[in-house]
Amino acid sequence: DLIYICSPNNPTGAAYNKEQLKAWVDYALENDAVIFYDSAYEAFITDPELPRSIFAIEGAKKCAIEFCSLSKTAGFTGTRCGYTIVPQELVFKASNGEDMSVNAMWKRRQTTKFNGTSYIVQKGAAAIFTKEGMAQCRENIAYYQENAKTISDVLAKKGIRFFGGKNSPYIWFECPNGMDSWDFFDYLLNNAQVVGTPGAGFGKNGQNFFRLTSFGTHESTKEAMERFEKLF
Repeated sequence: DLIYICSPNNPTGAAYNKEQLKAWVDYALENDAVIFYDSAYEAFITDPELPRSIFAIEGAKKCAIEFCSLSKTAGFTGTRCGYTIVPQELVFKASNGEDMSVNAMWKRRQTTKFNGTSYIVQKGAAAIFTKEGMAQCRENIAYYQENAKTISDVLAKKGIRFFGGKNSPYIWFECPNGMDSWDFFDYLLNNAQVVGTPGAGFGKNGQNFFRLTSFGTHESTKEAMERFEKLF
């Protein structure tokens, strides 16, 4: 089986703790499954008790592949640069009974079908991991975390149940008065000129939920939530 996990999650903003991830790792090991772990938003985790990598869990190297984008870590969206970790311990039986290294298969795929990220983008990515680069990234993320707090504070004040906003740039909440997410989108747009993302766009389970993002300026976020607050 193949298991996809995104933590912190988009769109819900929820983040797995160690016990929850261990349950998935144990399941994968028992059932010869592979976990695809998307850690694109790991830089937003502030709780020291929450793992920022699947490999913080014992046994994960035998069942998990982790990939991360630099788009959220460093605002690197347009350059399309990230990384994939395929442990050498990740080995499975082929149909003929032989052991197959997923790491070796991935390396063969990359060297055959991919010419690599452009040099200038690689240089930019390398700069992210310098002392100065990491400090700038943390400052940038802290800016968006302030926006998330602005949004969360208003929702809490209004008694609206929500998730995320603390270890994630996204805030996921239940549409007030049991509204459908697209109806709520229209209501918010027409009455407050505020735009968000209807939960239905992520599947039927998001039908009555709505996502707001902290990726904006302090000024626009504050104004949007002032308008939001006046409606409820």
